[in-house]
Amino acid sequence: MPKTSTEDREWIAEAIRRVEADTNRSADTHLHVVNLPGPPGIDLYLKDESVHPTGSLKHRLARSLFLYALCNGWIHRDSTVVEASSGSTAVSEAYFARLLGLPFIAVMPEATSKEKVTLIEWHGGHCHFVKRSSEVYDEARRVAAERGGHYMDQFTYAERATDWRGNNNIAESIFEQMAAEPHPVPSWIVVSAGTGGTSATIGRYVRYRRHPTRVLVADPEGSAFYQGWSRGTSDVTMSAQSRIEGIGRPRVEPSFVGGVIDDMEQVPDAASIATMRWLSARMGRMVGASTGTNVWAALCLIERMRHAGEQGSVVTLLCDAGERYLSTYFDDGWLAGHGIDIAPYARLLDAYDATGELLPATAVRL
Repeated sequence: MPKTSTEDREWIAEAIRRVEADTNRSADTHLHVVNLPGPPGIDLYLKDESVHPTGSLKHRLARSLFLYALCNGWIHRDSTVVEASSGSTAVSEAYFARLLGLPFIAVMPEATSKEKVTLIEWHGGHCHFVKRSSEVYDEARRVAAERGGHYMDQFTYAERATDWRGNNNIAESIFEQMAAEPHPVPSWIVVSAGTGGTSATIGRYVRYRRHPTRVLVADPEGSAFYQGWSRGTSDVTMSAQSRIEGIGRPRVEPSFVGGVIDDMEQVPDAASIATMRWLSARMGRMVGASTGTNVWAALCLIERMRHAGEQGSVVTLLCDAGERYLSTYFDDGWLAGHGIDIAPYARLLDAYDATGELLPATAVRL
């Protein structure tokens, strides 16, 4: 690798300044209270990551990945930035690439929602499609090598690019915003995994700060994370692919750190989408299906806490807005075409609204 010239150092310094200036212009994200049916004593909060400039939790990751690559000398003024993504990370990375005046290519499954494709292209990125999510890694490496560019590789670097000790990361923000709440130290934080970076950051932070908070990862069906964690191995691969965009992977990604997780729950796709729609109606705004995955797992967890006589707070994430999925998860025709029947879970949630009790899925005919 050639030595970094003075001009390159100056360009990198300016690039870092631009990224940090963007951070300073962006206020912290909101923490919403979700009013739940049933008896008081357990409070649910949503950390609203959809208000980032690029509209999702992945804005934090993209910013960290760009800073990491810049400080490592991997990105230069003539670099083409390439990423393997299911959509939201690519939207955010396209934003930062344009901020630095760099070309950006997203390698992603052809099933990615057209709304995300439109956003990537609006930010100046180019979309390169593969048939299956398992193909994105090798294709991204090939495209980067072909163009003499840099493959960001979020699935490897997500857990190390973010400062998990603090420095305004998502975990530190949650605890600061919870300080005046009835139960300021969450009993549980519930997240889903796409790279594993968020669960690694939060899990490390609560241990570092010696909080009793436990971390639960909600994983959609078809994803390898739950199977790998349950078996205590990282060599699990899945033939199916997750239908919940942004989370779930066909393999256990290098950034997934199972040792910082206290529990996992596998969430059926129909439950994720039914909960997405239920929460959208409850909040008066549209949320995405990964948020539905998080909230379904959180509701099941809260039900277990209530039956155990526990009180406390549970925090989970609103990952992105539902407007990105108008042609998919909010489209009944799309659901029917993919064989997803959300009606049984919608009935469970209707009963929850009426009685304040979330019956286990096995209590009704699914």
